[in-house]
Amino acid sequence: MNELTNVTTGEVRFSYTHLFKPYAAMPGQEEKYSVTVLVPKTDADTMNRINAAIEAAKQRGISEKWNGQCPPVVPTPLYDGDGVRPSDGLPFGAECKGHWVFTASAKADYPPEVVDRMGNPIINQSEVYSGMYGRVNVTFFPYAFGGKKGIGCGLGPVQKLRDGEPLGGSAPTAAQAFGVPQTAANPAAQQVSYGQGYTQMAGGVNPITGLPY
Repeated sequence: MNELTNVTTGEVRFSYTHLFKPYAAMPGQEEKYSVTVLVPKTDADTMNRINAAIEAAKQRGISEKWNGQCPPVVPTPLYDGDGVRPSDGLPFGAECKGHWVFTASAKADYPPEVVDRMGNPIINQSEVYSGMYGRVNVTFFPYAFGGKKGIGCGLGPVQKLRDGEPLGGSAPTAAQAFGVPQTAANPAAQQVSYGQGYTQMAGGVNPITGLPY
């Protein structure tokens, strides 16, 4: 592990969680474990460390991948949730407001560890979902393939810290899909969440970045 390019975040929110089963949006694409990370803009410490890690990855790119030169523009996985998506110019989702946004992934051969607050492995997969809060360890790295150069983000261990309002970017739980008697405050809202999750998963595009997922 290169410590300069490795970051363990403060508390973040997760969306588009594929942490137990690798996922490919389109047939023929490589299946990967992945999660989209929402970093509050108030967390200056995490962002300072992420920016430093990205700069360290650029230096690695110059020496190891880019023939001793830094490209004039280096694409990175980090986006401003208060801005617009790079693919279509539309605003990011409401959950991204006030956050920095990036997606981290790992090859199918390298499943991430997923643990609870005490560091114990989470066995019940329904406890891990889009909208929960936690921490994640990521590594930024330079790439050069297909004529493209930039910085990518590798996914390491994930820790769940607390529950949050579920987002529509993952498969619904039974409670979301069918409602829970006596505890379902708003069944209509649950149905909307189910519909969004199904559409987004079937569409093969990450609505947060607007890029193929």
